[in-house]
Amino acid sequence: MHSGEQWRFLLYRRVSPMNWDDVRIFLAVARAGQILGAAKRLDLNHATVSRRVATLEGALNTKLFRRLTTGSELTPAGERFLGIAERMESDMIAARAEVSGDGDDVSGTVRIGAPDGFGVAYLAPRLGALTALYSDLSIQLVPVPRSFSLSRREADIAITTERPSEGRLVAQKLVDYALGLYASRGYAEANGMPQTPEELSSHRLVGYVPDLVISPSLDYAADFSPDWHAGFSISSALGQVEAVRSGAGIGILHAFIARAIPELVAVPAARPIRRAYWLVYHESVRPLRRIQTVAGFIAKAVEKERALFA
Repeated sequence: MHSGEQWRFLLYRRVSPMNWDDVRIFLAVARAGQILGAAKRLDLNHATVSRRVATLEGALNTKLFRRLTTGSELTPAGERFLGIAERMESDMIAARAEVSGDGDDVSGTVRIGAPDGFGVAYLAPRLGALTALYSDLSIQLVPVPRSFSLSRREADIAITTERPSEGRLVAQKLVDYALGLYASRGYAEANGMPQTPEELSSHRLVGYVPDLVISPSLDYAADFSPDWHAGFSISSALGQVEAVRSGAGIGILHAFIARAIPELVAVPAARPIRRAYWLVYHESVRPLRRIQTVAGFIAKAVEKERALFA
């Protein structure tokens, strides 16, 4: 027997199926980073969670967490066990899906985390069609300018602007999209249209808050002007759209959003740039039909309207 397989065999013998809940509670604490947060998520009391973690540590004869004043931190043994526990979770999810008939019905809750531009402007008007098809399916869309941890279960599906390079994640590229310079017609008539990147410095600029950018790929101001200094910064793509629409200045906007607003005009000072949207979910939830259904719906919708993002 391979050494890794032997370790897993011994582990499964020491952590019996009757104690799966101990492993489940371990995963909740690891993802929350604290016992109290895990207890709230599991709807258990703090003492129960602490006791179950101690029981699991006793079964494995090792410490999985270091208790800190700020929470619970995985020990090196806990880090190693986390990967094993997630594989156990994947097996359990797959087994339940097969035995309980989850593959026959689309039901339950799916939370989607997405950047606010894509989440509000694109997904929100389209996901109602999906819930209309499946009355037992509940969709939670969280379209805010932040990143989501799939390993910590902050979302079931995430829309990202970069392909993840770490973790047991399934990633599918959805589409490339364009970002360009836009201004309101009123602003352009009153202030003229800059023709070169250098001329942008003499205009009012609307931008993002640099230290709140959730991905390096979204720190793109320098691609339009080496001296981009926004007088009005907003940590929301849709907020920037509204500011530019109001005449506050020239901004870098998603082309698929800006083109749908008659009051906005493209500014020729710099060429548009391209970024991409990726659909990502954790490997452990791959067997769930509700995840496959929602992911498939989003991918098909984007493919059908690919020209919108050109």
